[in-house]
Amino acid sequence: MIDETENKYFKVDTEELNNICDECKEEDESVTQNLILTGFKICKSCRLSKTIFPL
Repeated sequence: MIDETENKYFKVDTEELNNICDECKEEDESVTQNLILTGFKICKSCRLSKTIFPL
């Protein structure tokens, strides 16, 4: 059985994983994926537009 003190390193802030893009405020599954890969909460369409037009 795992003690609660051992799980303190694996706690996840569920508010941060709400799949809502910071740029367009749309809900998309790719937001969590991009958060893990890049550290930014943006959807795949906003990521593409930031790559093409990096202003």
